[in-house]
Amino acid sequence: MAHGGAGLLLLIDGRLPAGGYAHSGGLESAIRTGRVRDTADLGHFLTGRVRTTGAMNAAFAAAACATLSRSAEPEADPDDQRQALNRLVLLDAELDARTPSPALRKVSHALGRQLLRALRAVNPHPLQQRMPQRTNHPVAFGAGAAMLDLAPVDAARGVLHEAVSGPASAVVKLMSADPFDAYRVIADLRGVLDEIAQDAADRAWDEPRDLPSFGAPLSDHLAEVHETREARLFAS
Repeated sequence: MAHGGAGLLLLIDGRLPAGGYAHSGGLESAIRTGRVRDTADLGHFLTGRVRTTGAMNAAFAAAACATLSRSAEPEADPDDQRQALNRLVLLDAELDARTPSPALRKVSHALGRQLLRALRAVNPHPLQQRMPQRTNHPVAFGAGAAMLDLAPVDAARGVLHEAVSGPASAVVKLMSADPFDAYRVIADLRGVLDEIAQDAADRAWDEPRDLPSFGAPLSDHLAEVHETREARLFAS
């Protein structure tokens, strides 16, 4: 089993075959509609993304990690494990309810399924066989983080990292942008990302129904439009 920071590096490694490389996080649609035209616009796009759906997903990842962290050890009490898995199901249902776009729900389930599949191969754990296969990506990420001995704040940081690194990588292909400029935008967001991750960790044991529900209606709309396009570089 991996431990500490090394486990987080494994989870956020873009080369982990978890499917994230095929997604732009809504950036392709934002570029098509003229909302992102340069790396300055990318900064606004990423800031909005992390403060809305990013913060929400970070909270659910932290909650999922906290839920399994007390029962992830193989010798844990079976009743504790069952209760933890039941809470994961509840977290997943609450996150579904906060994702009005069917296209985004489909993407989240696909990424969650692929992540769990990758983790079963690279970090086998007894609880993985009992995890629901139709699991939203942030919940799957948080569960995977717990199985790698990570803390809720690590799970939140990992989800936020993916929320910005995916579009930053995609913008190079979509706009022929300078990758150094794209990643400078992420560097400028360090303080915001740390603040959101810590807030998510602080709320990890909140009731699922009380976790954040930061909507992004334009993102939902663009995701639905994007799914109908035949010519596209990214799945989302």
